[in-house]
Amino acid sequence: MRVLVVFCHPCADSFNAAVRDTALETLAENGHEVHLLDLYAMGFDPVMHGDEWRRYGDNEANLEPVHDRARELLWAQAVVFIYPTWWYGLPAMLKGWLERVLVPGFAFEMPTAERGPRPKLRHIRKVLVMTTCGATPLMSWIMGQPGRRTLLRGFRSVCHPFCSTRFLALYRMDSVSAAERQAHLQRVRKTLATLGRATSFASDTVPAD
Repeated sequence: MRVLVVFCHPCADSFNAAVRDTALETLAENGHEVHLLDLYAMGFDPVMHGDEWRRYGDNEANLEPVHDRARELLWAQAVVFIYPTWWYGLPAMLKGWLERVLVPGFAFEMPTAERGPRPKLRHIRKVLVMTTCGATPLMSWIMGQPGRRTLLRGFRSVCHPFCSTRFLALYRMDSVSAAERQAHLQRVRKTLATLGRATSFASDTVPAD
């Protein structure tokens, strides 16, 4: 299976980086083709400026600023998101990636008077979210878990209608023990070891470097 790993954390020595390394290692061990998109390392600009917004609805021009990022999504059969939950949601860098890359005509067809929006990334059949959160599970639930909803409902809505999802979080991140962190990494390994190997795909597009 071709797996795009979208990683979003500014520090190379973070626990999220350990999750990323565990994920990459496990995916490779299980025979998957993997492409890492490290948003901070590549200096991705999450800001949609005025000129970009003005052509947001222009299917001929709206992908020009993020063409390489779109190619990565066309290549993928599965997407794994790894990031810290900040203020109960996605880091601004990751939210900006969603806003700038998932544009009309590429990720979905705009709704009309006759029907609602239609997904266009139907080749993506698995979405996995791996995050850390300083809050407890209860507090996260009370706050509505906006980051989880954005990816497992929002991003999934532009994927295959039967796209499967999985959410794996380490809560109370600031107070858990070293042993609990290691146990979480084992959960990451176990989760990705069971990721299926698809034999068909929708595109031969090669991911950008």
